[in-house]
Amino acid sequence: MLRGIGMTDIGDLFASIPDELKLKDKLDLPDPKTEFEVMDALSAAAEQNKIFKSCFRGAGAYRHFIPSVVKRLVSREEFVTAYTPYQAEMSQGVLQTIFEYQTTVCALTGMDVSNAGVYDGAQAAAEAVKMYKDKKRQKTVVSAAVRPMTLETIATYCNSAGTSLVVVPTKNGVTDIDALKAALDGDAASFYFEQPNYYGLVENAAEIIDAVHAAGAKAIMGCEPVSLALLKTPAEYGADAAVGEAQPLGMPLSFGGPYLGFMAVKTSDMRKLPGRIVGKTADDDGRDAYVLTLQAREQHIRREKASSSICSNEALCALTATIYCAALGKEGLCEVASQCHTKAVYAAEKICSVDGFKMKFDGFFFNEFVTTCPADTGAVMKALESKDILGGLPVKIDGEDCILWCVTEVNTAQEIELLKNVLEEAVK
Repeated sequence: MLRGIGMTDIGDLFASIPDELKLKDKLDLPDPKTEFEVMDALSAAAEQNKIFKSCFRGAGAYRHFIPSVVKRLVSREEFVTAYTPYQAEMSQGVLQTIFEYQTTVCALTGMDVSNAGVYDGAQAAAEAVKMYKDKKRQKTVVSAAVRPMTLETIATYCNSAGTSLVVVPTKNGVTDIDALKAALDGDAASFYFEQPNYYGLVENAAEIIDAVHAAGAKAIMGCEPVSLALLKTPAEYGADAAVGEAQPLGMPLSFGGPYLGFMAVKTSDMRKLPGRIVGKTADDDGRDAYVLTLQAREQHIRREKASSSICSNEALCALTATIYCAALGKEGLCEVASQCHTKAVYAAEKICSVDGFKMKFDGFFFNEFVTTCPADTGAVMKALESKDILGGLPVKIDGEDCILWCVTEVNTAQEIELLKNVLEEAVK
């Protein structure tokens, strides 16, 4: 084979790789194990995991009740083994599931068009930011009240593209409107903010979006999907794009993944959406038929003009979200959102009844909120862990040690009461 391609040594195949990057010595690997030994080792490692009975932490990943039907259906082999169809219209079942997912996202957000999903919420935000840049407007403006990992992802995209990023500071836990208006000059392409934001507070989205549009920029709203059953939709606020992390819609925490990013826009911007879009039409016999629309981009025929490089999709996760929403229905999803909020309000009252704990910010919140902490946050977390409780996320705000708490519908009144009692003992 080497002679056939005009080479004499296997090393010639890797001549383009610098010598300092090549492995000189053999890898120091342990002796191989039998399948039985591997399973034994993995079981021993898994036993080191800590499984908490109660969880009061969110910050982008949320624990919700998942109906059994969701896991049962998405575990069917025709879904689990399906991959991105390269002769897409031959895979009507896969296309229909994606179409149903897109319809669900549009129903939640109020927007006109959704894509087939991206890898996670942070990427969805970064892709949306990139989507609205053009030759005249290259600057990205982002609120400081967004999730840190999302901000890091946006910063990576901007750095790779060689474009500027401006972070607007917060005031009382929400976006500083005056600072935002100052940052929105003629070079600003878009502004990204989250609703609710990282601190759980509901932003003044109407005022924010009006300011963004007055400057000729696009408004991108990051959404927590369950909250959309309770709060105004991005479309009602007048946002240009709605993005977010769909993990709360039927996906377990699962040690960090897999997750699902959703993206939806108005009809006027649908040609800018990255990734796949599935449409519904009719065949020659009048039967429903599902097709890929706007294919001329990404890995298809106009790769050199592609605005993104999403060469697959999150079809199984998208199907999970679709089945979850269908299983709950409109009333069920509204009930979940309502319980998340009312239980969070109840938990906030209980926590703040403990000496030294108080709300860091005023304002309406959905299911997350920040309190001050009168003791060492590490010691408080350990005290909670001793009672099988995963406490909120320790955060430092303006130099003050605080805790970002999260409550969902699965948290009970008894758990919240136990949380309060453990906090009282920890403070003592």
